[in-house]
Amino acid sequence: MLKAAGLTLAAVLVAGAATGGWMYWHLNDNIKSVDIDNALGDDRPAKAVTTPSPSASASPLPSEALNILVLGSDSRSGKANKALGGGDSSGARSDTAMVVHIDAGRTEATVVSIPRDTLVTRPSCPLADGGATAVAYNAMFNSAYSVGGPVCAVKTVESITDVRMDHYIEIDFSGFAKLVNALGGVTVTTEEDIDDSSSHLTLKAGTHHLDGKQALGLARTRHGVGDGSDLGRIGLQQKLVKALLEQISSTDLLTSPTKLYEVADAVTGSLTTDTGLDSLSELMTLGQSLKGLSADQVKTVMMPVLPAPSDANRVVAREPEASELWKSLR
Repeated sequence: MLKAAGLTLAAVLVAGAATGGWMYWHLNDNIKSVDIDNALGDDRPAKAVTTPSPSASASPLPSEALNILVLGSDSRSGKANKALGGGDSSGARSDTAMVVHIDAGRTEATVVSIPRDTLVTRPSCPLADGGATAVAYNAMFNSAYSVGGPVCAVKTVESITDVRMDHYIEIDFSGFAKLVNALGGVTVTTEEDIDDSSSHLTLKAGTHHLDGKQALGLARTRHGVGDGSDLGRIGLQQKLVKALLEQISSTDLLTSPTKLYEVADAVTGSLTTDTGLDSLSELMTLGQSLKGLSADQVKTVMMPVLPAPSDANRVVAREPEASELWKSLR
């Protein structure tokens, strides 16, 4: 449900790189992680090999291309999430995913939304108890997280794209709302009226400055826009991503240590990553490496799809366009 939240992380970390000694251990302990590399082993697409630019050797910061799977989740129960329409103690859900491809040099990026209603072949995924899930044909894409958590979500994305996910980032409902509030809200222009009781959002067409709860409602709404499908809301979510990046760029966090800490605490407190990003120092290095990436250089697209022959309420990848898109990210 929460597609847009994770995409703001990179830009927040750019500003957050200056936190240094600001309650380092508290922020570091906030971060939860999953050892995806160990769980999946070597049965994965090959890592991309890039030739560093001549200037890269002069910088200690990494500059190779990256592919990051970003999920929005309602997996963390509690009063904050429940008040925002999040999950309960009975289980976890992740409705969608975004694959964030950062080009070599890290000054341009492509964000690919994968509709949650996409029918895929879900591969067998390892489970924490030593077992494994069964292969499932014509399974909804978002079922991967439900049956096997982050590990299965990553394996399913790699299976359908043949693109290695270098990192995994997940952010929850309440964390997204806290992040928007910490940034002072976000300004978004909508082209049509929105009245969606499911996402608790009512907006007239026009420009609005949204608080965290309203921004979350915009990220989740689908019944109040377009044809009411998951595809109808992707455009709004991508618009929200750009607006958040612009808000981060225009907010001078470095002049306000209190606000900077509030943003850093909101991000790390709602974050689950792979073990390659599970410390504040690793996240800060990633953020510093992205300092040349601006909102104008972030391209948002959706995986090409068409209605599924077996079910008009579901979609399948449209070929060869989908394969060509994924090939461009390897």
